[in-house]
Amino acid sequence: MASHKPRRRRKEDTPDSMSRDVARSNHGTSSSSPQFPLASFLWPAKKSVSQWVSFPLILMVVGLFRWAAGFWGYSGFNVPPMHGDFEAQRHWMEITTHLPISQWYFYDLPYWGLDYPPLTAYHSWLLGEIGSIINPRWFDLDTSRGFEDQLLKVYMRATVLMSEYLVYIPAAIILNRKLGRMRGVSTWESLVALVAILMQPATILIDHAHFQYNTVMLGFTLASISSMLAGRALWGCVFFVAALCYKQMALYYAPAIFTYLIGICMVPKPNIGRFLAIAFITVLSFAISFAPLLLGAIVDQYREIPASTAKETPLPPSITSLPFTINEKAWYFPPLLQLTQSIYRIFPFARGLFEDKVANMWCAIHTFHKLHNYPLGQMQRISTVITLAFIWPSTMIISLFPYRELLPWAMASIAWGFFLCSFQVHEKSVLLPLLPMTILLGSERGLGTEMRAWIGWANMLGVWTLFPLLERDELRMPYGVLTLLWAYLLGLPPTSLSLYFGRQSKNGELKVLTKMLHLAFYAVMIAWHIGEAFVLPPENKPDLWVVLNVLIGFAGFGVCFLWCSWQLILRSGLMEDYFGVRMRIEAADRKKKQ
Repeated sequence: MASHKPRRRRKEDTPDSMSRDVARSNHGTSSSSPQFPLASFLWPAKKSVSQWVSFPLILMVVGLFRWAAGFWGYSGFNVPPMHGDFEAQRHWMEITTHLPISQWYFYDLPYWGLDYPPLTAYHSWLLGEIGSIINPRWFDLDTSRGFEDQLLKVYMRATVLMSEYLVYIPAAIILNRKLGRMRGVSTWESLVALVAILMQPATILIDHAHFQYNTVMLGFTLASISSMLAGRALWGCVFFVAALCYKQMALYYAPAIFTYLIGICMVPKPNIGRFLAIAFITVLSFAISFAPLLLGAIVDQYREIPASTAKETPLPPSITSLPFTINEKAWYFPPLLQLTQSIYRIFPFARGLFEDKVANMWCAIHTFHKLHNYPLGQMQRISTVITLAFIWPSTMIISLFPYRELLPWAMASIAWGFFLCSFQVHEKSVLLPLLPMTILLGSERGLGTEMRAWIGWANMLGVWTLFPLLERDELRMPYGVLTLLWAYLLGLPPTSLSLYFGRQSKNGELKVLTKMLHLAFYAVMIAWHIGEAFVLPPENKPDLWVVLNVLIGFAGFGVCFLWCSWQLILRSGLMEDYFGVRMRIEAADRKKKQ
């Protein structure tokens, strides 16, 4: 029988053990005081209040801000005929509750045809069924299009909130506690980091104001990271497949997860059993996710229900491009058709390099040199090659040094590479690289001067690049309140300069170049907001302010990519090995000369 291994106790929250990242010692006394406002708000919970009292209070407060953001408009409000993301999500509930499962990916594709993986479809079906009990008119087939009833808005907002509280928030709490325990971070410091993570403005604004369900996918991703850090790679695979099968944007993390899993199977020695188990669980998870869709197609064929109500439905290119003909009467044709059609809808390569104006490489280049003049297939290949070149160093490092604490850094670096260079990127994709960066607030020194400055700057820049999207939805007020509130809580510009000029800046953690870079971007963002609000663009350049937002954001995100990649290299020990070898070689050369 294996001996019991007791759980390592975490640091007690005493003045002696309290990190100088969140508390500073008062001169001449044995007392300490908080370093920034968020620590001040949670200061009473440092000693006497149990975390089980603090957690409900925190969840109520962060939930209040989420619900308050929903009082404002949403994507596509009063903008017929297509409306926006709110109508797309409502429409998917409509078709999944009224149509056979074999028609979900075929029905009226020009009007918000379903283009997300199966777990989104199942989620839409469940929410649509519940909503139909309250008011069937909300999801009447075809006749409910563009329905903007206030009670429907309340219901849809509530579904986002409940979905987040069932998936994202539990995963964030568990991962934050895991990161703290790995490095002995005190319970109170982890609590401070948790509030900072849950109050991240970009996520709240996109899901609860603009309207989407990104936190479900992000929550599954956090659960996957937490499982990996706990040494449960198989559960990590299950949760990551769930993230992929909910939203295909989770592919931004796939190279990091894949190479990390390859690394733990090969380092320090090959483990074929682990590799086969990971492969089997991954395939099984995908099979379970797609099973209702594929089995439903077989059942609908037996019931003689066609996959489409249209007289002629074009087959997916993956079927028409085959060098042989498939018998459409065969039993395997319906599930094959469903699989290929869903994949074709999930990966819409025909849409182009990017959507709208997004702060990545291609949109920035397009400002000066129009890329639509080149064949779409050629641009796809070029973007693939450049993306692989950007992410290759990080994938190699995490595969050669598969340390658990490096996984969030690798995911952040690779996600930034995807956002900057990959195909079919839109503004909201910035949530993906921001997530692994933000959760690092709960790691060792996560609330220290350097980490808080960089992670805070990246988040402020990220939410700033979302402003043109939010402004179209008339979300200026929640944008300003939530962004400035987060900056104030963490002691960031423009509400405070203490990280760069105050007592915290005197410890030498921030280099002069870092201070100049961050403050320059903050100044430019403030100047941009003033200009956008009061200066009309020239008639021949109506998108001037949006284009400037793209160019500035692209430059800043490039810096974020470089910083995350550099941190990954440093923390892997690769540079120590390199300089150690160099020092041994130089020492040997000196001996030879002597």
